[in-house]
Amino acid sequence: MKFTELEINEQLLRGIEEMGFVEMTEIQEQAIPQLMMGGDLIGKSQTGTGKTVAFAIPAITKLDPSIKKVQVLVLCPTRELAVQVSDEFKKVLKYQKGVKVLPIFGGASIETQIRELKSGVQIVVGTPGRVMDHMRRKTLKLSDISMVVLDEADEMLNMGFREDIELILDEIAHEIQTVLFSATMPKPILKIAETYQKNPVLVEISPKNMVATSIEQKYFNISDHHKFEALTRLLDVYKPQRSLIFCNTKKYVDEITDDLKKLGYSVDKIHGDMRQMSRMAVLKQFSRGQLNILVATDVAARGIDVDDVDIVFNYDVPDNEEYYVHRIGRTGRAGKSGISLTLARSRDQFRLKKITDYTKKSIERDLIPTSEVINDIKIAHFHERFKIRAEKGTEKGSLDTYVKIIDDLVEKGYTAETIAAVLLQAQLPLSEAEDLNTVERRPRRNDAGPRRDGRVRRDGGSGSSRRGGPEKTKRLFISVGEKDHAQKRDILGAICGECGIPSSAVGNIDMYDKFTFVDVDEEQAKKVEKKLNGKIIKERKVKVEISKKKK
Repeated sequence: MKFTELEINEQLLRGIEEMGFVEMTEIQEQAIPQLMMGGDLIGKSQTGTGKTVAFAIPAITKLDPSIKKVQVLVLCPTRELAVQVSDEFKKVLKYQKGVKVLPIFGGASIETQIRELKSGVQIVVGTPGRVMDHMRRKTLKLSDISMVVLDEADEMLNMGFREDIELILDEIAHEIQTVLFSATMPKPILKIAETYQKNPVLVEISPKNMVATSIEQKYFNISDHHKFEALTRLLDVYKPQRSLIFCNTKKYVDEITDDLKKLGYSVDKIHGDMRQMSRMAVLKQFSRGQLNILVATDVAARGIDVDDVDIVFNYDVPDNEEYYVHRIGRTGRAGKSGISLTLARSRDQFRLKKITDYTKKSIERDLIPTSEVINDIKIAHFHERFKIRAEKGTEKGSLDTYVKIIDDLVEKGYTAETIAAVLLQAQLPLSEAEDLNTVERRPRRNDAGPRRDGRVRRDGGSGSSRRGGPEKTKRLFISVGEKDHAQKRDILGAICGECGIPSSAVGNIDMYDKFTFVDVDEEQAKKVEKKLNGKIIKERKVKVEISKKKK
């Protein structure tokens, strides 16, 4: 069905066509006629299906532009989603004058919002908390409301907004049209529908259409302590212009963002603990292409509306299959192709099975690129950069100073090859990491295996960690600990990265408040002591020495 078949004015139709819509999506085709007839509706639909337009068009056609009072109220779980929905309304209304839309949410100036409301607003899109705040101040009156939309209703309930939603709906004494959109249909959602809706029509997107055919799905069987290395390898191979990395917790979002920044990636983050202005600024940078990578939690990402996301990375397999659909729906949008890459531990296989059963789509298993492949890619890119810089430097003569430095070093006895190799080592660090494509062994009952956050488990509460390490070891003292916000993976990464030894040469890592003991292969111990001493770990210059006392 085409939008031209709807009984809407030319101004609305022009705005819709400019948004790229010609044919209606499934949710739009089923929801719009029902809503335009004035009936209540429950829509079960995920991100990226065009559901905002599905309720925006009927809402706009029902209101009276001559009345400068709030006639449509849309409730959203997050500030970002409120802004996104508001922007969608404004796009539809681009060529229709006289209708004003206002997003209201916490963290923004309430005085500015009050002024806007007093100037005359017909559509309010807001978070329940700030809507309640305006209601208490008498700056938002619901006497002229004709439609209320609960968008992402399941998330609002998960975030504890049920009481606020009920108070808002109870405040409306007259009959209204109530629209409810939700990705899932738990009992509390059905209870709200039963209480506040009248004979609602259920519109549900069937599972076969939940994942766009344009999205290529892959997963990698990877152990916890290899996940970050696997992620960086995939970023280096695919080189996405714009990608999303999803984590299950805010803590992982912080850690991964910090670690990627240290490696030079263009990356930032959003999660619920950040200030609203900071989150909005990051989202704006990402939407404008000023950031290549955005790391996010599921709830915070609800307000992301970017059509050209190349890849979605599931750093953690989501806790439920609906979240997976929401995540990967961020790519492969607007008719474009997309990629979803999931890092799955052996214990995550049952979750992947639930996801494939739910979506009716298979997820192909793939292998993490080897260090040799990554090195080949790095060398190829270096060749390209070198050629460009060499040509420019020769033209402008800007290399003369550096040539003189090389001549001075040659006079001191260094060969040109040694000088070049030392500089290359600094500019082109090559990986000597092990093959990551190993099936994770399921830990025995008393076995202290890796934790889900990538650090190594402690056993018996002693602060010690057991890893499959070397038989003959020497114990190293390193002057950095938990109070420096260091983690065991930081220690392991520093030893392997700075000293060029495999992780198999590292044994137990025992971390305490101000220092750490590490068991290292006795043949490598002196090398680690020498190379790591004086290096920086978690912004602290560390002292490293072989412990005289055997553990």
